[in-house]
Amino acid sequence: MSSACPAGLPHVDAKEPAVLVLAGPVTRDEVAGLCAQAQMLLAGSGGRVVVCDVGGLGPPGLAVVDLLARLELAARRAGGRIRLRDPDPALPALLDLVGLRFQVEGQAEEGEPALGVEEAVETGDPAP
Repeated sequence: MSSACPAGLPHVDAKEPAVLVLAGPVTRDEVAGLCAQAQMLLAGSGGRVVVCDVGGLGPPGLAVVDLLARLELAARRAGGRIRLRDPDPALPALLDLVGLRFQVEGQAEEGEPALGVEEAVETGDPAP
């Protein structure tokens, strides 16, 4: 007696993006492996976003900026993006200073209103 295999991957939740936890100071030797892991998470989940939990990285510096830039590049090559979770308060400012923009969990995506905010409609405006 045989049974049919269930559709999809049993260990992947399609509603939640894959999470890559980045902890401690990351050495240059570890960066390539983390990039490969991000690409595998994108391929395995079928999603377009990998959440990078950066809360354990410690104070941000240029090594963190380099790591995140490489992870974003690897994710884009795999057809996705990364989103930051729990960044140090100084990290978004540092990323902005060097010209890199990342979506941070809990922030509205660019072009979208923040949660709980509704766009006002003037009477007489034509429908889009």
